[in-house]
Amino acid sequence: MRIVICTMQVPFQQGGAELLVRSLKRELSARGHQAEIVQLPLSWHFKEGVLKGYLAWRLLDLAVIEGQTVDLLIACKFPSFAVRHDNKVTWLIQQFRQLYDLYASEYSPYGHKPEDRDFQRIIHRADTRTLGESRKLFTISQNVANRLARFNGLQAQTLYPPPPHEGQLYHETYGDYVLVVSRLNVMKRVDMIIRAMAHVQSGSRCLIAGTGSEEKALKQLAQKLDVGDRVKWLGYVDDARLLSLYANAMAVFYAPYDEDYGYATVEAFKAHKPVLTASDSGGVLEFVIDGETGYVAAPDYPHALAERIDQLAADRSLCRRLGESGYEIVRPITWEGTIRQLLGGL
Repeated sequence: MRIVICTMQVPFQQGGAELLVRSLKRELSARGHQAEIVQLPLSWHFKEGVLKGYLAWRLLDLAVIEGQTVDLLIACKFPSFAVRHDNKVTWLIQQFRQLYDLYASEYSPYGHKPEDRDFQRIIHRADTRTLGESRKLFTISQNVANRLARFNGLQAQTLYPPPPHEGQLYHETYGDYVLVVSRLNVMKRVDMIIRAMAHVQSGSRCLIAGTGSEEKALKQLAQKLDVGDRVKWLGYVDDARLLSLYANAMAVFYAPYDEDYGYATVEAFKAHKPVLTASDSGGVLEFVIDGETGYVAAPDYPHALAERIDQLAADRSLCRRLGESGYEIVRPITWEGTIRQLLGGL
């Protein structure tokens, strides 16, 4: 089939959504399909920018390109699902959360002004209509599906995306460090592990792979708490280094606020590593079961997280038991099964 994958991207930002779209194109192409990505930029900090983004996708005609029919259109990230196509499938990564569950919170620029509420209603109506046009509607996690049902009254099937390094992740040993793989922004809450390190009694270290707007503030926090010698900042790491870091970690920390999905959890389990997370981390909790595949701590109680790190450091057989249980949960998440479900019946 000739397949177009539609997505939005904020210029100069790369994250899980971009990785998913590129991986999807690669996997479709590997199975003999002609796949192409169509993406448009979006400035979501301004109402006009969001509305223009919706309009741009709505006016876009992708039914026929260069005289050849597009057999299937897969929309992924808001507002790309506004595009019209007779055979549109949506694999929803996320909606405009700043107008949904994050509305009027510290994570959203929109509050309780009358114009903000009007804007919210407009976007909700637009989402309900355009997502409802999908021939099939999938979400990347049950957490995203629950939001869709709650705010838009639409039912979707959960289809977990395999991590970008599917088939390459491996295990070597349980080392002396907790690994963090994340963008460094406020919602990822990397500060939690830094605060916990101030209470860790074992010789465990924390290795942080990632960059972002909060990097300077996080480094200052580490210095303030006098854990600078136990927290190592790796910045961007290439694929080979990343795989090795996973393979030799004692555990992986990933505790964003109400995450949609989170590749780091699945990658950690694919490498047989336990995951440390928080009780309000959203989609991560679809995989992390406290005491079975990792540990779940209160987000505002660093002592509890530190205790769990020390517990793992003292017992590598515990690391192995939790990591193996996590692996069994994510083992069925493969591209072969994902593509089969995504294209099933089309």
